[in-house]
Amino acid sequence: MVFSSLVFLSIFLPAVLILYSLTRSVAIQNLLLLIASLLFYAYGEPVYVILMITTAFFNFLWALLIQNFQARRRIFLILAVIENLGFLGVFKYAGFLAESLNALTGLNVPVPQLALPIGISFFTFQAMSYVIDVYRRDVDAQKNFIRILLYISFFPQLIAGPIVKYHDIDQELMNRRQTLSEVSEGIRRFITGLGKKVLIANYMGVIADTLYAAPASDINILNAWLGAAAYMLQIYFDFSGYSDMAIGLGWMFGFHFKENFQYPYTSVSIREFWRRWHISLSSWFREYLYIPLGGNRKGKTRTCINKFIVFACTGIWHGANVTFLFWGLYHGFFLMLEEYLPFFQKSENKGGFKIARHIYVLLVVLAGFVFFRADHMGQGLFWIREMVSGFHFEPSAMRLCLSLLTPVHITAFLAGILASVPLTERLKKNPRLEGASWVLSMVILLLCMMNLAGGTYNPFIYFRF
Repeated sequence: MVFSSLVFLSIFLPAVLILYSLTRSVAIQNLLLLIASLLFYAYGEPVYVILMITTAFFNFLWALLIQNFQARRRIFLILAVIENLGFLGVFKYAGFLAESLNALTGLNVPVPQLALPIGISFFTFQAMSYVIDVYRRDVDAQKNFIRILLYISFFPQLIAGPIVKYHDIDQELMNRRQTLSEVSEGIRRFITGLGKKVLIANYMGVIADTLYAAPASDINILNAWLGAAAYMLQIYFDFSGYSDMAIGLGWMFGFHFKENFQYPYTSVSIREFWRRWHISLSSWFREYLYIPLGGNRKGKTRTCINKFIVFACTGIWHGANVTFLFWGLYHGFFLMLEEYLPFFQKSENKGGFKIARHIYVLLVVLAGFVFFRADHMGQGLFWIREMVSGFHFEPSAMRLCLSLLTPVHITAFLAGILASVPLTERLKKNPRLEGASWVLSMVILLLCMMNLAGGTYNPFIYFRF
């Protein structure tokens, strides 16, 4: 089940929210949310829900062992990390590694055909953060398995993030309050995210998917730039839309998740981009990998090495494909570059200087996403070449380009550009526009429902992660 579906919007969410609001005991509310979360996951993954419960139980035990047997706590932590990464590796990377080994050696190693559990990267990292927090003595080990299972399986952030660290919500698992104002704001925030997903990301997805699936002969400079820009908007509004929906759902039930996207396309450096893009993932790697490696405390060279390691892991986290690894190392390279070039050390950040840095970020991010979206490195390199030198305008290529520039797609494109800057944030701060904001939310919800009822294109790109 996904948030942008009529089943979720019309049946699941209203039923869970009403039942939750009628309950006052936090223990019963936790049990209700746990049952709802397991049903939510089982709707699409009836077998793998058992695997999720199993991994939650093992991490529950690891944390108790770490807290109760201090002399062996480091051994238990290592075993917990191996178990979690092994679980993730078997399902996400076993097939890729077997295929790579066969290609490199000519062997005929059987390739495992395992379906990827939805959200495995998210709930595995959440489980690891809990065990590490206990090891660091940031939190006490939880003796109530229901709370740990709810933390790992909570449906608002289960399949698409954000990655919620245990120490950020451990108190709310035991004591929280549902208020009418937060439910109201949560509904509005959810609708905002739904609109991003259905009214912008989905339409951009039609353009990107059509062009990436087109014959190579139909890709010229126009189609290459159109497809790259469309995917750049699709992935942002899909990712940030799901994060908005998750944050809004959290507010409805008394939970407070941290922001996950802060207008990353307004950045003037790749460093700033990663402070604004998928914040929960970058902060997880910073807190649990970059800082333990030494962070920036051991000189500039070691800092660059640490960043390369982190971004290689960031790429691998996204999926079992060389394109993801390249994308991670690519961003690591530009972060290293910014450590050394004087252009990025200047404090001046106004006028033409700021515009130049902003254009640089957009181009670097755009080119990176070309490889992120590509099925293989060859396709990514082909697209970059066409973006630079594809000055051929065959009739079939031009027909394809014009067929995608429909009024609806152009409107979605312009809406995506406008929504990529904090214009709406300024409007929200104006109290005179409060009523208009609610009217706009209702219009967005109606348009989304009409789109979903009409069976329009509604991909779930997190299947890759």
